[in-house]
Formats: sequence, C-alpha cells, structure tokens
Amino acid sequence: MNTNTIFAIGVMSGTSLDGIDLVYVHFEKNNYTKFTIVCAKTIPYNKEWKKLLQNAIHFSSAELKKLDVSYGKHLALVIQNFINNHKIEKIDFIASHGHTILHEPENGITLQIGNGKEIAKITKQKVVCDFRTQDVKFGGQGAPLVPIGDELLFSNYQFCLNLGGFSNISFHKNNLRIAFDICPVNIVLNYYVNKLGFAYDASGKIASEGKINQTLLKALNALPFYEKEPPKSLGLEWVQKEVLPIIDRLESDVSIILKTFVEHIAIQIAKVIKNSNSILITGGGVFNAFLMERIAQHSNITITLTSKEIIEFKEALIFAFLGLLKIDNQVNCLKSVTGARKDHSSGVIFYT
Repeated sequence: MNTNTIFAIGVMSGTSLDGIDLVYVHFEKNNYTKFTIVCAKTIPYNKEWKKLLQNAIHFSSAELKKLDVSYGKHLALVIQNFINNHKIEKIDFIASHGHTILHEPENGITLQIGNGKEIAKITKQKVVCDFRTQDVKFGGQGAPLVPIGDELLFSNYQFCLNLGGFSNISFHKNNLRIAFDICPVNIVLNYYVNKLGFAYDASGKIASEGKINQTLLKALNALPFYEKEPPKSLGLEWVQKEVLPIIDRLESDVSIILKTFVEHIAIQIAKVIKNSNSILITGGGVFNAFLMERIAQHSNITITLTSKEIIEFKEALIFAFLGLLKIDNQVNCLKSVTGARKDHSSGVIFYT
C-alpha cells in the first residue's frame, strides 16, 4: 500500500439479519478522514439463508465448520456481483466482518462465520476477516469494534450511537475511547413483528399504536446487564436466554410488546446520551420514526441526521477501515473499549 489512495470493499452482516451491507470506499492514506463512499448496497437474505443463520446457534461444531465454508462462498458471490454490477476495477482488499453466530466472551468464545479463504479464492482479492477472535484471546469482549473508526473518522461528535440488532455507543472520556452495547433493538423488534408477517415495523407504526405494559417495562429495565460497568457486549444467546422469556411470560399482544420494548430502548439509551446534541446516530433503527421520537423525548435532545449512506453503511465502512489498519499493522482494537490486555491489530489476512 504505497499509493496515497486506498481502494477497499467493506462487508457487514448484522445480527438483525437485514442483509449483507457492502460499501466500496476510497481512503486518503495521509488523512483517513478524507474518505469517499463510491457506492453501497444492501443485499437481503433469502428465506433459506435467514433460517440457517437464525438456527446456527444450535449447530454442532461439524455443522458450523460446513456452514462457515458455504456462507463464505455465498459472501464471495454476493461481493463478486457487487464488483461486477458497479464495474469496480481497483481493489486493494476486501474486509469482511462475517456473521456472528456465537458471542460469549466471558467463556472465551466468539464465532463469526464467512470463510475468508473462500472469499479470497473466488473473488481473487486479498481478504481481511475474523476481527474479534484475537481480542477475546487477549481477555477482551471482542466487541464493539467500530469505535476505532468513531475515534479516527468521526471524532467531531461527542457520541456515536448505532441502532442495529443491538444499540451500541462510543465516546471519548478521560483521554480514552469508551464503548459498549447498550441494549437490544432490531433483534427483538423484528423477532416479534415477524410473527405478524412483516420483516420490520415500518416507521414504528405498529409500536406507536400499542400500549405500554408497565410490568413488562419494569422487568426489562431491571435486567442485571444494565447495572454492569463497561466494557460489556451483548449477543443473540443473551437475548434468547434473558429477554425473550420475560416478554413471552408477561405479554402476548405484539403491538404492546413493540411499544413497550421501544420505550425500554429509549430509556436505556437516554441514560447515556441525555442532554447532548452532538450525536452521530446510524443504523437501521434510525428509520424507525417512533423509536427516534421516544429517544429524543427521553434524552431531551434534538436529533439531527447525517447522510443516508453513513446511516446505512457506517459499519461496513468502518470494517473496511479496520482492514486497512490491519494490513498496515496499526492498532484497530482498543483495550479501553473491549477490556483486552492491550491495544492490538486484529484480524486475519488471506491472499489469493
């Protein structure tokens, strides 16, 4: 990487299973904040892939190894189509987050499938992937990883808040970058609205028409995770074990569940961002107008949105950036964020 401009593709699949986010970006090597998103696209999952990824948490080791390879091939074909459709010619590398199947850092476990060797072989490009494993080996949470991008690309904001499968936050405090998962968002909202036959609750309309179950709201807000100090992170298995049983025990009406959970999200987020008007908010949850309204209300803030590209593709953009830092052997994982023993350069590089 001796040229002044780096050309990269970032690939991200979130826990809410909205689809695969791809971004083609140029970084100026002498000033990373000078980046250009040339093109970006979300490729939705078909029913078969969605079901596979939802159920993979129950797979055996052998089944997961097989899925890792087949999903890697799927990612490679999606990426190659993206390259062909957008007539992309110059690529220095592809950085892929993969898809998280297991995340239990307290047990030394994190697994993102999407075999990098397969992606490199099919696309004939250098691939950087597996960004979380090394951090967990160093005693960290392996998450969140995006804050290094917040620190170096979006430092003009006091808070960087992402509303995806989970909400996570990143901010600068006492000369350190602090970041952690706040609470579930779309991973729960989409789960319940799916029962009505919808992929998601457009603009939060169904939630807005429901009522709040105060007993359920109180039970959700009392979850022990919210009292833990960072670093801390969340995964699907925590939602399945701690959140869904509470909801299913206390409420069956989907509109009530949605409204109550939106209120829960807003309350938890407000604890962190209250009274600040310097917030970059990104992720699919931004398009849930009712959720944004409740966050603004509880936080006493005025929400100003950034460009649609940054809202939708910031995580894919930052994984491209993480790949750039890894290839240059620069720190891309901060101990102040994850709780690891040291700052380090995480990821695995596959060559063609």
